[in-house]
Amino acid sequence: MEQRRVYGKSHWYHETQSRSQHSDVLPLVPEAAHVEDRFLLGLQLPESLQRDCTSWLNACRDLAHELFPDAVAVSRLRTFSSYDRLSSALTVAQVCGVQRLCNHYAARLAPLPGPDSSRESNHRLAQITQYARQLASSPSVITPLARKQLDDVGLTIYDIILINQIVGFVGFQARVVALFQAQCGQPVRWIPGMPTQEDAAAEAFMTTESEWLSDLPIVDTRYASKNQAQSLMRWQSQPTLSDLTPLLAHEEIILDSLGRLISTLPVTSSLHALAALVPARINGSVSCFNHYSTQWQGASGLPDAIRNGDRAVQAWCHQYPREQAVTQSIGLLTRAPDRFSPEQFATLAEHGMSENGSISLLAWSALFGWLNRLRIALRSERQPA
Repeated sequence: MEQRRVYGKSHWYHETQSRSQHSDVLPLVPEAAHVEDRFLLGLQLPESLQRDCTSWLNACRDLAHELFPDAVAVSRLRTFSSYDRLSSALTVAQVCGVQRLCNHYAARLAPLPGPDSSRESNHRLAQITQYARQLASSPSVITPLARKQLDDVGLTIYDIILINQIVGFVGFQARVVALFQAQCGQPVRWIPGMPTQEDAAAEAFMTTESEWLSDLPIVDTRYASKNQAQSLMRWQSQPTLSDLTPLLAHEEIILDSLGRLISTLPVTSSLHALAALVPARINGSVSCFNHYSTQWQGASGLPDAIRNGDRAVQAWCHQYPREQAVTQSIGLLTRAPDRFSPEQFATLAEHGMSENGSISLLAWSALFGWLNRLRIALRSERQPA
């Protein structure tokens, strides 16, 4: 039987199966594919804000080009095509509900030929889409079994590292774009009926000690390429990346850009640990939460309150209005980036937070959300995330 290819996806809520006819319908915003800045996607920042954020935004732009180049050469070891990458990115953008991202990835996906309509190709695409949606919307439900299902449809270790980086990056991008839109005073435009992310179950956080381990094959220094060896040497000493480096070094160029982002994003607030604790609790990253619980240097009791859930946090924050404002802002950005509004920045300013301090703290919370997803998705079967 002749295999059919599909050309184009007509809107940014895309299907996971191939269609048997060609479509001449353009995406909703076709010009969104051609923005020069593929991270901020045409969002214009005030000159002062652009200047203050240039170094880490440049690392973000590098990541966007490396993850979503104009052309991708597939091979036996790297089977993820341009269509697979952009389809996964669009799935994450839909989950986050930030329209600027949905328009961009839909417009870039539209002209690409889809996979053939064989049962195997449809099953592979459906599995990839399901995994991306779950990791983006409810990361705590991802288990090693979900990763095995990717292996069962032919994804290699390189593909698995890549899809997790794509989901983490686009979720981070959505939240950074959302906070910059809010900082620029743009109104919130969210889709009615879009659910917000639910917090991970509390049971996993009852233990206060945990070690993160993975059962995936790491890059062996004896057989690593020169570039991989350099990445291993450079980033294993970076505390935020040390555990993940031997796995992420399978795609060392992306690892290098992620490391540069972590190194250049400023830490300007004593509340930095809070930017890690709130996303980790919501996303279900137990090892990250326990590590940053020990880094908290503010008033005692807040990590335990976050561990116990929103009601405990509200009770603890009764006498700490600044911490309450920060916790609520990070929580909203983590659970529903499409609903993050200028009101959050106004509230932070009322409690003494500067513009740069607020942006860097919230950007760190978005970055920790990316790292949470990597730790959850790549962990071993017997170890907490």
